[in-house]
Amino acid sequence: MLVGQPTAASSVLIGAVACLAVSLTLWRLLAPTVGASRWGRVLRGTRRALPTVAVCAGIGACVAVAVLVLQPLREPPLLLDETQTALSAELEVVGTPAETAHSGFGGESLSGVRFEATLHRLQNADGRSDRTSTRVLVFVDGLGTADAPAIGSTIRVDARFRATDDGSQTAWLAFAEGHPQTVRPPGWQLAWAAELRARFADSVRGLPGDGAELVPGLALGDDSLVDASLDESMKDSGLSHLTAVSGANCAIVIAGAFLIAGFAGLRRGARLGMAGAVLVLFVILVTPQPSVIRAAAMAAIVLVSIGASRSARGMPVLCLAVISLIVTDPWLSHSFGFALSSLATAGLLLLTRPVTSALSRWMPTWLAAVIAVPLAAQLACQPVLALLTPTVAPYSIPANLLAAPAAPIATVVGLLGCLVGALIPPVAVPAAWLCWLPAAWIGAVARFFADAPGARLPWVPGLLGALLVLVLTALALWVLLASGAPRLRRAMAVFLAAAIVGVYGGVMIGGTIALRFSVPQNWRIAACDIGQGDAVLVKSGDVTALIDTGPDPDLLRACLERMQIGRIDLLVITHFDLDHIGGLDAVVGRADAVLVGPVDGPSDEVIVRRVVESGAIVQQAARGDRGELGALRWEVLWPTADTTLRGNGASVTMRFSGDIDALFLGDLGESDQAQLMAEGRLGPVDVVKVAHHGSGDQSAELYNRIRARAGLISVGADNDYGHPNDRILEILAGAGTRVFRTDQLGLVVVSIEDGDTVVWSEKTAGAGAASLVSVPPSRLDTRIDVSEDTWLLHAAQNKRRRPRSRSSPGSRCAPRRSSSCRARSRFLPNAASGSSVSC
Repeated sequence: MLVGQPTAASSVLIGAVACLAVSLTLWRLLAPTVGASRWGRVLRGTRRALPTVAVCAGIGACVAVAVLVLQPLREPPLLLDETQTALSAELEVVGTPAETAHSGFGGESLSGVRFEATLHRLQNADGRSDRTSTRVLVFVDGLGTADAPAIGSTIRVDARFRATDDGSQTAWLAFAEGHPQTVRPPGWQLAWAAELRARFADSVRGLPGDGAELVPGLALGDDSLVDASLDESMKDSGLSHLTAVSGANCAIVIAGAFLIAGFAGLRRGARLGMAGAVLVLFVILVTPQPSVIRAAAMAAIVLVSIGASRSARGMPVLCLAVISLIVTDPWLSHSFGFALSSLATAGLLLLTRPVTSALSRWMPTWLAAVIAVPLAAQLACQPVLALLTPTVAPYSIPANLLAAPAAPIATVVGLLGCLVGALIPPVAVPAAWLCWLPAAWIGAVARFFADAPGARLPWVPGLLGALLVLVLTALALWVLLASGAPRLRRAMAVFLAAAIVGVYGGVMIGGTIALRFSVPQNWRIAACDIGQGDAVLVKSGDVTALIDTGPDPDLLRACLERMQIGRIDLLVITHFDLDHIGGLDAVVGRADAVLVGPVDGPSDEVIVRRVVESGAIVQQAARGDRGELGALRWEVLWPTADTTLRGNGASVTMRFSGDIDALFLGDLGESDQAQLMAEGRLGPVDVVKVAHHGSGDQSAELYNRIRARAGLISVGADNDYGHPNDRILEILAGAGTRVFRTDQLGLVVVSIEDGDTVVWSEKTAGAGAASLVSVPPSRLDTRIDVSEDTWLLHAAQNKRRRPRSRSSPGSRCAPRRSSSCRARSRFLPNAASGSSVSC
């Protein structure tokens, strides 16, 4: 909480110091021995609690001091003054580069690498400079991981910076303009580790299947080779922790160092020194990630305790390590990796033995111990996991039982292969194969359980879900571990089972059914609430089109599930910005026919090739293309076949007509909208998908010409772009168009009921009605009533009905060319001959 609100650090410091002083004073004043009366027992209990209160207050004071000292370093004045301009930055790379795709300042899709770095110096165009020391996350476009700067190198790059949340470990996001220049390569103390990691990664690249992707992660914690599909399977099966370096890895390394030192006949001091040195080298090799830092801190405390001839008990060591690290870097407390690592360790230390003892009543002790280890870690981590993703992985325990024994084998063999392979290169590939065997087994286990029915069960999202997990976990442990009151325990067990069934039956299943049936069943258009992006469904009968996929596949999956959409008959990718194609994973393999805008570069071609390989019919859209979607007819109005435009200006613009008329403008700007009007005649429509999430770059003439009765703005709440802009809201008001925004109203659905066009929203009208643009009284042909969460659009005159033509099931949504385009072929390059429709 303190790092999320750093302005409160001074108040917390004063309060903590006061609490510390009061606690110590009372401890001194209260007599150590008092009478046996009730008041005396209260005083004795209070005095015993005061040292604990004093220690907690002291820790709070230390954290507050750290925030006060370090927070100014996170806010260099030059960055605060010039966040919109490019600055020359000097940084030291501290994280492993990873491939990434992200949305740039204009919303465009960009690919390259990202890595963490420490910002040391800033300079603007006028020569003003600032020195600082703060953690940033750097995005470099058009750069591969092989060409990215090595850890420990100092680089210089021109970049634009964007602030993150106060509680984030990385204070700023840095978007590089151009490629970084290496000012100083890493020193010898770091260069050797980069060389070892690179050689080991090269030795496993030729290995097949999932095992090749997991080997670097199991051995060195490097998961950069793990693709999205395998990563999702590891998470769904509860095995993702195996690719993160933890205390088990550090224990293996230290044990090996002690074993070698023992064979060498070294004394205890020398053995401890050797173990400490090996630990430092291991941390450098695997890079200091949060889980690695926690494990290394605990190992270092244990080594110091052994050297001082003191016993090192698990929980005190864990608490000392966590407190020391958080006092040193308070923002580490907001790292989920650090939190999960600490909780898993605490679960193992506190719960493994009692859970083993309890389970041994019904099974052999050895089997109980094997089950208790993953169960204890899962129980301790589940509240935080529920915050991350509101789901439960029911197969995580059996998956860990099968996969966990292979993890230490892969770790030891992989680490030895990395070291020995560097000294004797011919040994590197055989060692990689030996490591591949257990890694491939782990990958197979992950795939098997991830594909099993119910691999991810839904849970209550947010803080409520985490608290519910915590309560149910506490009850389950009490039922399992309590020794007394057998009748009460049986009653609580029944209550626990009823509570879990109630949550799933009442909240999840019932809630899902209620959500589905709350949406009008005869809907025609649905604007999904997917944040800052576009994903709009159009439906006629049992045929569905999806226009863009939004930025996030999980959000799109949720919308498709709620709208009960399995197959996508027609997918339209208006252009290739990330906020329009980021959710593609949710529909790959589910789309039959795909229309795409003009490609612009290799990254766009990769996306198109992926869609072609999924079995869809892919075609580049151009003005004049026509087709049918059930009883609706669609036509592409923009771009033209010979356009040289790319990106927003070439957004595929479509009109659907039938029992509802709708215009979808993609991300067209004002000049592009003017060309659209010049190319063809636009008439009135019922619904318009407002261009570019409601940006101000719009044509008032176009909106006045189409005179839409409802304007859908797909926009993210509290976005950084100021969408929707006041100008477009004024334009829509002047055109008599009612505005429906997904940031305020959630899912927005347009349906036909008794000949009327009805707009329904997920959230009540009261939440967003105040900001809706009213229809001017001069609009005579339409009246809009606002009541609860439904807006009814009554036509004053009966709408002219167009004849409905039914297409055959096999061609109900296949794109058809107009006569003007029959002579030319504009299909996508690299598409298979059988994957495109012909003119």
